[in-house]
Amino acid sequence: MTNPSVAPTSNPARASDAAPTGPKSIAIPAAISAPSRRLPSNVALYVLASITISFLAASSAPTPLYAVYQAEWGFDPITTTVVFGVYAVAVLLGLLTMGKLSDHVGRRPVLLAALAAQAASMIVFATADGVPALMVARIVQGLSTGAALGAIGAGMMDIDRERGTITNAVAPGIGTATGALVSGLVVQFLPAPTHLVYLGLLAVFVIQAVAVALMAETVTRKPGALASLAPEIKLPRAVRRPMLVAAPVLFAVWSLAGLYGSLGPSLARQLTGSGSEVLGGLSLFVLAGVAAVSVLVLRRAATRTVMLTGILALIAGVALTLASIRGSSPTGFFAGTALAGVGFGSGFQGGIRTVMPLARPHESSGVLSLLFVVSYLGMGVPTVIAGFLVVHAGGLAATAQEYGVAVIVLAAFALLGLVRGGRDGAAVLPGERIGGNT
Repeated sequence: MTNPSVAPTSNPARASDAAPTGPKSIAIPAAISAPSRRLPSNVALYVLASITISFLAASSAPTPLYAVYQAEWGFDPITTTVVFGVYAVAVLLGLLTMGKLSDHVGRRPVLLAALAAQAASMIVFATADGVPALMVARIVQGLSTGAALGAIGAGMMDIDRERGTITNAVAPGIGTATGALVSGLVVQFLPAPTHLVYLGLLAVFVIQAVAVALMAETVTRKPGALASLAPEIKLPRAVRRPMLVAAPVLFAVWSLAGLYGSLGPSLARQLTGSGSEVLGGLSLFVLAGVAAVSVLVLRRAATRTVMLTGILALIAGVALTLASIRGSSPTGFFAGTALAGVGFGSGFQGGIRTVMPLARPHESSGVLSLLFVVSYLGMGVPTVIAGFLVVHAGGLAATAQEYGVAVIVLAAFALLGLVRGGRDGAAVLPGERIGGNT
């Protein structure tokens, strides 16, 4: 589940400055959208959303296949989690280095290059004959996803700021959920799943590349492309206290996503006693799918409400999941996963909304980069540690218990910070009234 749902490079005013078009100048500039054979803006928005969905679907597609690879190549759970963790690190590097590139060279060139790289990674996946090939494919996949998400998010905001914000928030969860479930169905019911899954995604990427080629460009090119590749991470004084609240919950929700993406299928199969690959992908599907729905439902709620909902749902969902693992209850496991999904979606959105409004315009990119660092470190590092513990410590169930307790502790720290911020009037939740003050 790799989506950052807020675009780090979005700057609609930049396009409007280049070619003012009246009161709706944040839309596609007339000078850029002049070609008559370009896709309408509404269609372009759906194309961009579909790319987010397909990229995140591709990221979760290997999840049900890890058991197949493990049986065929004989590696242990540590290898599974390393392969997963490498992807998270690659996405982070792609975001930090290429997240602003589309502001300089245009959205379309970045997206076309990212789609070409994704297609190449699908070919590597489909022809993989060992773990090294999986690692290469995941690195290429992660870098291209990180580069594309910035351009997609900014492109959506260029076209329609309100609809783009909502779509940015919902599409990643849909993609992650869909990829895990469809991949599980292919593994369960169709031949040659380790080839068919990736070849199907390859076809999707080719079609999307044609659509991107037909889209209108939404920004004018400007110098500084090479300089934009330098990572920019900032922690201004105004966001330091809110960051203390947001960082634990961001780390917690993304570490939970990492656990489900790497070891979730093994947990589901152990609890159900079934070897079904559909059940293996179902746990991640439930987590990501519910997260997407919760983002949509709470999109207009107050930031404090979103943050509090995320933290409490995360604690309750993980606690129920741990109790179900201890009691060997598959029903409780999936119910806890669904509740944790509410915590994942609203916790991530609440964390972003807690911090970003306090950043000045020239600080936004660096602050958001820092939030991504926290999120993807949470997704990658604990997952690799969990793989080590599965092999060298108490096994899968015991590791899941320890992992879940750590997630709950992090969420509790975030809850404490949220409560204290409300009591002392700190600007933790910008724009809301606390104690009669805004």
